[in-house]
Amino acid sequence: MQNQPDADLVRGIRRWDLVAIAINGIIGAGIFGLPSRVYGLIGTYSLIAFVVCALVVALIILCFAEVGSRFYDTGGPYLYAREAFQPAVAFEIGWLIWLARVTAFAANCNLLISYLSYFWLSATDPVWRASVIVLVVAVLALINVLGIRQAAIVSNAFTIGKLIPIIIFIAAGLFFLNPQAYEFGPSPTTGAFSQSVLLLVYAFTGFEMATIPAGEVRDPQRNVPRALLITILVVAVLYILIQIVCVGTLPELAQSQKPLADAGSRFLGAAGGALISAGAMVSITGNLNILLLSGSRLPFAMAEQKQLPSFIGSIHRRFFTPYISILITAGLMLFLTLKSSFLAALTISTIARLVTYGATCIALPVFRVRRDAPAPAFRLPGGTIVAVLSLLLIVWLLLNSSLQEAKAAAIAAAAGLVIYFVNLLFSRAKAQSHKTRPQRRRT
Repeated sequence: MQNQPDADLVRGIRRWDLVAIAINGIIGAGIFGLPSRVYGLIGTYSLIAFVVCALVVALIILCFAEVGSRFYDTGGPYLYAREAFQPAVAFEIGWLIWLARVTAFAANCNLLISYLSYFWLSATDPVWRASVIVLVVAVLALINVLGIRQAAIVSNAFTIGKLIPIIIFIAAGLFFLNPQAYEFGPSPTTGAFSQSVLLLVYAFTGFEMATIPAGEVRDPQRNVPRALLITILVVAVLYILIQIVCVGTLPELAQSQKPLADAGSRFLGAAGGALISAGAMVSITGNLNILLLSGSRLPFAMAEQKQLPSFIGSIHRRFFTPYISILITAGLMLFLTLKSSFLAALTISTIARLVTYGATCIALPVFRVRRDAPAPAFRLPGGTIVAVLSLLLIVWLLLNSSLQEAKAAAIAAAAGLVIYFVNLLFSRAKAQSHKTRPQRRRT
């Protein structure tokens, strides 16, 4: 198995930069809306659903920690699948992750406009909406092209900016809790509880984005596992506390469209609602930056393996960034954002992410039985058992997904296969033409 470092890329992401990237990847828009949806399904049992979802994601992250500690190249789950399975499987994994990043960017960027309208009503007007979207995409693309350190610094700033209002919300809200709000009623049905956990997976996922730019991380074999474990601990504690505050301070939580802003307004007044709305904008923008950073590295990694045209893997001579891949990814993100709404952009749902997570969980025991597999810097105790348990939990969640989600994932997978085989045919035809081309005689 080949495990060579990416040539010419700068390893400018440090351990705490990577933690910030992972936090930005997870904490985006989901946590600002899901507390009410989950509470509407199962009431106070939503607190248990948050804990269960955190445990499920933690098991999956443990699998990522061991598998990721074996590599120091760019690609994340695509790289793991490339080394563990057949090339077509690897392409599918890379394609689904990339498409999920692109559509998530479009969805969250549209949501950013909605939150911006809290302060500026004209933000949703067609001309201003398009202008703001173009500006956001252009600035983020420029930052990512200029260098990985610049992108990491911006990520760090947005991480601090999104955590401050969340911590203020939790710290203030804990003093206004109504103990009677935590009384448990009749137990919810298994289907309702499972659907609640599946919804929360959307808010807990995104950690894999920290594994994708490993070719630009310092000592990724050690720093990737540590960053993932630190991140899930921080996020789980924050999310559970957020739900505790929402349940205990907002009686009409089930009907709220903006639960954190509404709850904040209850115990902090109008300033609380404005603080949370501003925090949501910062959170979403930081998430958009990481979506572009990680998403653009996937076509680059796939081009390096000749599964996409080689020019996509070009590196800028001055800034040492995969600028072609960044510009292509940013361009498609801009197009989808302008042409869709928040809900319409969610064509690739949680089901696609769970499939890619399952591939990494399967890769763990595959690498353990292969003698030529790179040695892990982090070895998970009982790793095979954890991988099997994670797969069972993933299957459980997939069985509770909707038919619409399954169709979206199936269509996306089929499109990926078409692209893979078309590129394969062109590559073989090009190689054949080089073989049959007559050689010039030297005189």
